[in-house]
Amino acid sequence: MLSDYTVYKKIGLVLGPILFLVFYNLPFVIINPAADKVLAVALWMITWWITETVSISVTALIPLTIFPLFNIMDMKTVSANYGSPIVFLFFGGFVMALALEKVNLHKRIALNIVKLTGTTPNKVVLGFMIATAFLSMWISNTATTVVMLPIGLSVISLLTNDEDGFTAKDKNFALNLMLGIAFAANVGGISTIIGTPPNTIVVGFMEQEYGMQISFFKWMLMGVPFSCIMIGIIYFILVVVVYPNGLSKLSNSRDIISEELDKLGPIKKTERRVLIIFALTIFLWIFRIYINKYIPFISLSDAGISMLAAFSLFSIPFHFNQGIFSLDWADTKKLPWGILILFGGGLSLASALSATGVIDFIGEIVSSNTGLSAFVIGSILILIMLFMTELMSNVALVAIFAPVVAGIAIGLDYEILHMLIPIAMASSCAFMLPMATPPNAIVFASGHIQVHEMAKAGVLLNIISVIIIIFFAFVVIPNIF
Repeated sequence: MLSDYTVYKKIGLVLGPILFLVFYNLPFVIINPAADKVLAVALWMITWWITETVSISVTALIPLTIFPLFNIMDMKTVSANYGSPIVFLFFGGFVMALALEKVNLHKRIALNIVKLTGTTPNKVVLGFMIATAFLSMWISNTATTVVMLPIGLSVISLLTNDEDGFTAKDKNFALNLMLGIAFAANVGGISTIIGTPPNTIVVGFMEQEYGMQISFFKWMLMGVPFSCIMIGIIYFILVVVVYPNGLSKLSNSRDIISEELDKLGPIKKTERRVLIIFALTIFLWIFRIYINKYIPFISLSDAGISMLAAFSLFSIPFHFNQGIFSLDWADTKKLPWGILILFGGGLSLASALSATGVIDFIGEIVSSNTGLSAFVIGSILILIMLFMTELMSNVALVAIFAPVVAGIAIGLDYEILHMLIPIAMASSCAFMLPMATPPNAIVFASGHIQVHEMAKAGVLLNIISVIIIIFFAFVVIPNIF
């Protein structure tokens, strides 16, 4: 079997440490001695993140290893970043997602949403998109796509097995359904802080470096409308502009959905237990500010609520005598621990860049040399982020970009958050290439999509996304945050 460890990755593996050693031992000072050391580490991390020569989570361990070794930051300080409240917010979200998946509640929710939307081809596409986007608000876009794909393929099989075979119209419907699932999974995660890692990185960065807490509810005030707008636009572009199918009816599609629901059977007690905890968690996230105000003897935080939900799923017995719980610790083997480490590495790098004056240095350069407005620079940053995320991990990109964007905002005397949130949003709007996001790759593997077909719809959606995000950046977000 041929190895997929390419020459590109091999070069990255060697180049990262070399760049670190070269910049660490420069005979002159760029910013200041401490900042130069951090920049040397940053170059190593950026090289490995871009080339993905090792797992991006492994790269995130570099601060924990190198900072104490070279006296850049002591172990106690750097390790605190890996235990940031934002890490535990996402941990609780992961645990809830595990519970939803374990009892198949996510599939039941998705199937019922699809069933409600109707059985004409375009309504089926819309139903799949809405269901996918909703699930992606709470569980990973990868898991969401894995759940929705086989159901979608079952519907597509109706077309291949009907009397007229698999026509050009049928092919367009299949494209609509597959691309709709992937793209809805991408934008659905923008709705909530825990929906996708880039959101969490930005929230954690702002809390860690500037003491600014972003509530779950406030993020949803911005994120949910954006996701809804994008779902509408994606649906219109796919079924009307790029790949209209012209089909009038899909026979038996409702039967397929009903059969899938019948396989799940009536809702079980375990599902009800998870659903109650899930609903209560969302309720507390949305109303925690008011609860804290009117019930002063408790203090709720988004991370605390998340951990309370996780603790409940592990510790409230379903069968007391038998010691059966909604989740067992063994279930966490499916939890993406690497993402949690990635948050810590990104926060550590950002903290070091801030503490040594690199962010302020970027701000001074911007403030003294640019004649461009915050609108122009912000728009350029959104454009760069959105198209760069087609080629590399959006999580790594945001971890790299966050401190830089903060420095630019400081230099422009512009609210940091108003420039950072659009960057996070842009990082999740990758529609052109299969390698851009896991959902794109998963539906591409279905065999119903070719690269040029994804790119044809994706390039148009990328351009529209830039325009919508710019509007949110300078009109909507400043009125919410």
